[in-house]
Formats: sequence, structure tokens, C-alpha cells
Amino acid sequence: MNKKLVNKVFWVLMLGGILLCVAIFSLAVGPAGIPVKKIIPILLEGKGTVEYNILFDIRLPRIILGFAIGGALSLAGIILQGMFRNPLVEPYTLGISGGAALGVSLNIIFGLYKIGILTLPFFGFLGAAAVIMLVYFLNMRKGIVKLQGLLLNGVMISFISSSLIMLIMSLSRSEDLHGIVFWIMGSLEEPDWAIIKVTVSAAIALLVISYLFCLDLNAFSLGEEEALHLGVPIERTKRLLFIIASLLTGFSVSVAGMIGFVGLVVPHFVRMFVGSDHRISLIAAFLAGGAFLIFCDTLARTIIAPLELPVGVITGILGGSLFVYALTRREIH
Repeated sequence: MNKKLVNKVFWVLMLGGILLCVAIFSLAVGPAGIPVKKIIPILLEGKGTVEYNILFDIRLPRIILGFAIGGALSLAGIILQGMFRNPLVEPYTLGISGGAALGVSLNIIFGLYKIGILTLPFFGFLGAAAVIMLVYFLNMRKGIVKLQGLLLNGVMISFISSSLIMLIMSLSRSEDLHGIVFWIMGSLEEPDWAIIKVTVSAAIALLVISYLFCLDLNAFSLGEEEALHLGVPIERTKRLLFIIASLLTGFSVSVAGMIGFVGLVVPHFVRMFVGSDHRISLIAAFLAGGAFLIFCDTLARTIIAPLELPVGVITGILGGSLFVYALTRREIH
């Protein structure tokens, strides 16, 4: 077997092992510490104990959601960076997160969340979908999608959305303001198992679909003209990849809020260690993103326990620091 392929498969298996270890660590760590060796017996005993409720109702949902959201954001990041051939492009660059945040802010300010808690992710996804369609149709010219225009319009729409959110915040009541700010900073606290199951199913399904385009993404790394010569239907592929990345970002932001740096930092490190072959890097990014977000959420809920920090704060500080360190090390060498 090819030595390079063996090395890449090794990295994927190792990332899977890291994800499992981080998940077990997150289950065990908290204000009420539970030894690792007792986790399986507690879960097997079933309902009725305090430890079971802590594991099954509080920590396990956050771990599963962190796996899905972290994996989705990282997958969206590596798809977009492959399309644009730009390592600084991330899922939030296209304004999708701004649209989702605007939708949730409008929901809160008009009190629609009182109808049902499910209205928050629903309005978030509506806002994300509206931005997706707006950015897409603004850059469609005679059946051709201009990637640079897509990027620039996305950045501008993101700024407009941020300004509208600040306007809403300046006019909102104190209780509404707290809800908007906390949601914007991101959280994996989602007790509804139905939402968690839908999120995980969507993330895995989009991972499978995106993997069908791994060879097309490899061709894109050579440039659009070279990809066309290799037989890639570039316009159709760009549209489908944009839709996949947008859906990944849209449902992630609508469920967990704006969790930054996951879609930027994780794909960067995956390419450093695993390489740019999308046959491996797509899966590696999904696993690494899940492990990274679960770890950050564990820090967020334990670092100043019993209080909890928004997970977006931890991903920003930790992810930004790692990114700067990686860039500095590369410049030194």
C-alpha cells in the first residue's frame, strides 16, 4: 500500500481516537466529578441516580452536539477554503452567520420565542437561508458564479447584518439584550434531544454528500481552468459545494449560535498534518472539529465552575492563539 496513504489513514484513526478520549474526558469532568471507570456502570444502571442524570441529561447532549457542530463548521471551512484556494476563508465570511444571528435577534425582540423554544433555531435557519439566497443570486451572471464576488458580497452582508443586530440591541430591553448577547457568543446547552438528533443526522449526511466531491476539490486546488480541463463541471460543482457549506454553517449557527474560529483554525491544522488531499482531509477535519469544540465546551463549563462561559469565548481565545502560534512557527522555519 502507498506509504502516503497509510500515513493519512493513520492520522484519521488517530483523530478518531482523540475524539473518543476527549468525549470520555468531557463526560468525567465537571463540578460533580465522575471517575471514568464508573461511567459505563452508571449508564447501565439506568435512570434514578443523580450521576445518571448528570451524564445523560447534561453532559452527553453537549458532547454529541459539540461533535456535530464542530464537525460541520470544520467541514464547511475546508470546503470553502478548497473552493476559494484561500486559507483565510471561513464559514462566517459569507455572511451566513450574520443572517442567522439577525433572524434570532428579531425572534427575541418580538417575543416569538415565547411560542416555543424551537422557534429560535427555526428563525436562525431562516435568516441563514435568506443570506444564502441573496449572496448566491447577487453573484450569478449568465449561469456563472463569480467566487471573488461571492466572497466580497458575503463580507459586506456580514457587516450589514452586524450593524442591524447592534441597532436591535440598542433598542431592546435589558432581558432581551441578555438573550441576544448570550446567543451570539455561542452555547451547546441544548436539552431537546429532537434538535440534537436532527443536527447530528444533518451533519453526517452532508459529510457523506461532500465526500462525493473530494476529487473535484482536489482539482480546484489547481485552479478553475485546470479543473475544467480535467473534466470537472466547475459551475455546477461550485453551486453544489456552496449550498453544502451554507447548509452546514446555517444549521450550526441556528442551533448553537456564533461559535467562531472552528471553521478557520481546524482546517488549517488539518492541512498542516494530514495534507491537502480532500479524500482524507474532509473526514479528518470533521473529526478534529468535533474534538476541538467538545474540548472547548468542557473548558467553558468547568474553568470558572459553577458559572459557565460562552463556548465562543473559549474557541476564540484558544483557536486564535493556536493560529498565531502556527503562523509564527512556519515563518521561523
